[in-house]
Amino acid sequence: MAFELPPLPFNPADLAAKGMSQETFEYHHGKHHQAYVTALNGLVEKNDALKGKSLEELVLLSKDKADLTPVFNNAGQVINHTEFWHSLSPKGGAIPGKLEKKLVEDFGSVAQFKDAFKTAATTQFGSGWAWLVLAPDGKLKVTKTPNAASPISTGEGKILLTFDVWEHAYYIDFRNRRPDYTQNFLDTLANYELAESRL
Repeated sequence: MAFELPPLPFNPADLAAKGMSQETFEYHHGKHHQAYVTALNGLVEKNDALKGKSLEELVLLSKDKADLTPVFNNAGQVINHTEFWHSLSPKGGAIPGKLEKKLVEDFGSVAQFKDAFKTAATTQFGSGWAWLVLAPDGKLKVTKTPNAASPISTGEGKILLTFDVWEHAYYIDFRNRRPDYTQNFLDTLANYELAESRL
């Protein structure tokens, strides 16, 4: 069965007042994400060994295999974008108690967590992602990955929050101001309720 573009888990209009415009979603979700889904379906259709596999299975199967790099890139981007949409919320920015306690425990304070996340997002050279994960040792960790890589492919832990730092994610609304885009995510858009539910 072909992969499909998942619907956004919110009304894009509800995020416009929080720094992400309708135009951004039209391009980012409607065009960029859709293009990865379409390309992946074409690749799977041509290779019987790929048929019937989940997105995660495709990522792990194609990882570090030169002949399957297009599969890795497109499957990874389908997953990463879907995770990013779920990491946004019209009610974002408020950190619930259980997660706040864990952030303080593992980072020292919420401010130190935000500083670590902002550093990861703004120092990812070129295209990529920043992540809040629950590491295998049980501690929260901020990490970053280039291009289509993710904690799924690196084994760095369970994804709690995903943040897209590809330029197409923020150029319409923030131009070249990635630090401002990141701060806006952390303070007003991040779906911390989702992160807490995944702990």
